[in-house]
Amino acid sequence: MTYPANVVSIHPYFKAHPGQLAKFKAAMPVFIEKTRAERDKLYYEFTMNGDEVFCREAYVGATGALAHLANVGAELAEIFKIATLTRLEIHGPAAELDQLRGPMGQMNPAWFILEAGLRR
Repeated sequence: MTYPANVVSIHPYFKAHPGQLAKFKAAMPVFIEKTRAERDKLYYEFTMNGDEVFCREAYVGATGALAHLANVGAELAEIFKIATLTRLEIHGPAAELDQLRGPMGQMNPAWFILEAGLRR
């Protein structure tokens, strides 16, 4: 697969509240199914380290990332009831990140601007 130059990846880290990890795990397939049909999704998966959950996700441009957040907004609101967002990173080209700073700024992410690399 050839990735476009405007890829944006979102890196949220969650810590499940005590006794809520099973509920978080049960929500993962719901997020995956809602995300499956998104046209601008490149990948979307969950990894875990104990009660810490990481969602590895990337989209074509800021518009793809914003479309995803709109698509899973209700589910994300439920997750925030059973887990804490401990860290949020957003990676991508400066022009794409600039489009996300307003809509995602209230989540206080760390912004990582793409400086160099290679793509397939």
